[in-house]
Amino acid sequence: MFEFLTDFFSQYASLLGEATITTLIMVTASTLIAYIVGIPIAMLLKVTEPGSLWPQPVLNAILGWIINMGRSIPFIILMIALLSFTRFLVGTTIGVQGAIVPLAVAAIPFVARMVESSFSEVSPGCIEAGRAFGANTFQIVTKLYIRESLPSMIRGAAITYIALIGYSAMAGAIGAGGLGDVAIRFGYYRFKPEMIVATVIILIILVQIVQSISDLIARKIDKR
Repeated sequence: MFEFLTDFFSQYASLLGEATITTLIMVTASTLIAYIVGIPIAMLLKVTEPGSLWPQPVLNAILGWIINMGRSIPFIILMIALLSFTRFLVGTTIGVQGAIVPLAVAAIPFVARMVESSFSEVSPGCIEAGRAFGANTFQIVTKLYIRESLPSMIRGAAITYIALIGYSAMAGAIGAGGLGDVAIRFGYYRFKPEMIVATVIILIILVQIVQSISDLIARKIDKR
């Protein structure tokens, strides 16, 4: 057994290492893009809901419907549907660049709902106090909603990141690279179950690390 493991890692350690780095790059970039786009959408959702800072029921309903529609599309279908858009945007549909676009698009509606949920955890009394002190809508959103919901947002970011790790494995089915690509090309196509097991173990380790780090950061900044 020990000899088998030694031979396996001497042969595939470099490949698995490169695939892990590729997965982390595509997932990290996609998560950042999703939050850059998703947070403003969540802000708009929150301030336009009935009884909020700027009630706009029609706009809120339309935006909510679009987000729910985006969340309902299975990732593998979304990835295929976005092939032409991805090629137009980054010039390719394979590799890290080709994977980032569908991963980010899939994550944006998810992030918007996660952040909106985090905003909803903020005490209404805190918002009323801000309004009583003369804070405008922008100040309330940036200095109260975001600040007070930051621990919850960090935990939500970990959930998003972990979900995208799983999506990135599926993206390997169309040549996106990373651990999913290795599992398919070297594990499934070449009948090497040990390669599939190795990629699964690495993915489990990545998920545990991400979750542990996010929990630690959230606890550190949670002042409640």
